[in-house]
Amino acid sequence: MSLTVVGSVALDTVETPSGKNIEGLGGAAVYFSMAASLFTRVHLVGVVGDDFPERHVKLLEGKNIDLEGLERTPGRTFRWSGRYHDDINERDTLDTQLNVFEQFHPKVPETARAAEYLFLANIHPALQLEVLDQTKPVFAGLDTMNLWINTTLDELKAVLRRVDVLIINDSEARLLTETLNLRIAAEHIKALGPGVVVIKKGEHGCILFGQEASQMFALPAYPLESVADPTGAGDTFAGGFMGYLAAQESTDFESLKNAVVHGSALASFTCEDFGPDRLCNVDTAQLEERVAAFKALTSF
Repeated sequence: MSLTVVGSVALDTVETPSGKNIEGLGGAAVYFSMAASLFTRVHLVGVVGDDFPERHVKLLEGKNIDLEGLERTPGRTFRWSGRYHDDINERDTLDTQLNVFEQFHPKVPETARAAEYLFLANIHPALQLEVLDQTKPVFAGLDTMNLWINTTLDELKAVLRRVDVLIINDSEARLLTETLNLRIAAEHIKALGPGVVVIKKGEHGCILFGQEASQMFALPAYPLESVADPTGAGDTFAGGFMGYLAAQESTDFESLKNAVVHGSALASFTCEDFGPDRLCNVDTAQLEERVAAFKALTSF
């Protein structure tokens, strides 16, 4: 089954202890699409300016990603700049320029509307609602952030009522539910709408909570020797997670667990190089080798 993602396409400038990447390809929808495209046809809906490099367009098109929904608007492409500390889990945002993304209102083409699976990447909840009004997915996923929790909670709750899975990090889950216990937080989130919750914990992996209270699955992060650039790892995880489910045409708990493993494996690849460079070169054999390593790591 095909999969549609709506989110940002950007040019990122990132500095880490490993080096610097100036105006490289980035954005939530890019990382998501490149990961998901290993499993299924992906329809990307977003916007770029007339300065967006053609080489990036060709790269995405070469990865089984449909760009009919990628608008090209006069102006500058969304730009983000950040610097990571020696502790790679900490970073400072140096600059954010929304540019053409500031006036973005998603227009979902017919082919993308027909996709059975939908993921709403981290954009304003009002825009996520616009997408839901244009589509009728079998299974819809959602990402959000503390900004929307703090400033547009009512709209965010309206989105939550209409999606099947929320992928969120641990601090955001605690903020949304006003509780420190992640198991209780997941149950509170499920009461808002999503039957499935995935809580990301950065270098400590993630926890999956299924529809039944007893359905829980915890997975560590893959232990890398070095991390070049963690930018986009969470979006890569979401792409692998949703892409796997779309390929399996199943969202039962066993499929959800395997989706978490595949998403985590792909996220680990993203961290090995700047931007999506490492992800560009991952094939199915390499992915399954890392999935097998995860199984060996977690079996006892």
